[in-house]
Amino acid sequence: MNLDALYSELTLKNDTKLALVVLDGVGDVAIKENNYMTPLEAAKTPNMDALTRDGAQGRMTPIAPGITPGSGPGHLALFGYDPIEYQVGRGVIEALGLGIDLKPGDVAARANFCTIDNEGIVTDRRAGRIPTELCEELCEKLSNEIKNIDDTEVIIKPGKGHRFVVVFRGKGMEGPLSDADPHREGLPIPKPAPVASKSVKVKKTAKMVAAFYEKALPLLAGASPANAFLMRGIAHQPEIPTFEERYGMRAACIAVYPMYKGLAQLVGMTKIEGAQNIEDEFRQYKAERDNYDFFFIHFKPTDMYGEDGNFEAKRKAIEEFDAALPILLENKPDVLVITGDHSTPCVIKGHSWHPEPVLLVSPYSGSDKLERFTETGSNLGSLGVFDAKYLLRLMQANAKRFDKFGA
Repeated sequence: MNLDALYSELTLKNDTKLALVVLDGVGDVAIKENNYMTPLEAAKTPNMDALTRDGAQGRMTPIAPGITPGSGPGHLALFGYDPIEYQVGRGVIEALGLGIDLKPGDVAARANFCTIDNEGIVTDRRAGRIPTELCEELCEKLSNEIKNIDDTEVIIKPGKGHRFVVVFRGKGMEGPLSDADPHREGLPIPKPAPVASKSVKVKKTAKMVAAFYEKALPLLAGASPANAFLMRGIAHQPEIPTFEERYGMRAACIAVYPMYKGLAQLVGMTKIEGAQNIEDEFRQYKAERDNYDFFFIHFKPTDMYGEDGNFEAKRKAIEEFDAALPILLENKPDVLVITGDHSTPCVIKGHSWHPEPVLLVSPYSGSDKLERFTETGSNLGSLGVFDAKYLLRLMQANAKRFDKFGA
């Protein structure tokens, strides 16, 4: 019997409510230039401080030591799925989050507008974070001009800001492909190529993506600042067991950005739509509390400002989150976790391998007698350092949703 089978055998059902609140990329590193403080340590967080006194802290390794996760693997681990066993393309996640009903054989890519110079070199990977309205205009232009490539239908749908999704719907295709993204400025857009297989289906997908670039880039020529685009996570949808099958809990997702809704939908969570900010999200939790057992609530700004390398903005985002927290605490879940899906240190301006801090509060968590929720506090906490894929199991245990093992 493997460990997941044992957990399933021990699983109990009850009326407890669990909430996983993810401050995306909240983890950071202390450096001299910031007075050896992280944004979480520098922020004024009276509400999280009050929670901390009744909770346990620790650090979570998102994938394995030294491995930097994307948002997909980072969240799948938080949902209790081994991110190495269940590898999902980012395009699939984004497409689901935007409400696209993917069909068998569909290949999806997560895309974003960027800026290139006259030599085709990427000078801004996010095109200055163009507004959503401009993204919608550009996507409409591409959609009107590129409806099919040979026997393959092309579906283009805008997301938020500079982001959009492209779905290739036709026969005989599959992924994954490497990214059409250099992942930093100063390089040209690379051609995507087969990753794990060189099958006929994967080769056809690579051909379709290349043809799409050939048709789309001339349509954007002369535009400013969004005159090109990058594509990542080019893959087809895999089979994955649902959250309810795995944990025996009805789960809901409350998020603003499509990608995180897509991640939740991938494992069978219900998307609660309409929130525009963290206050909205916490109010939706209160309104839906009786309808679900488990809530995934996502907060994006901490990751965004970490990627920008903006220490002060990340600190303020944490304070904004903390100020909204009393809305959730008016009807506090039986088990509450506050953590990140990965760290996004300002000094790195991107995701990193550093273990993320985690705070777990329940009637049975015990108190670590720490005054604040910070990276330093998490280093001292009773949860220690553990793999993120076990977080859900700890939440189940604290909700008394496990029977005893053995006599």
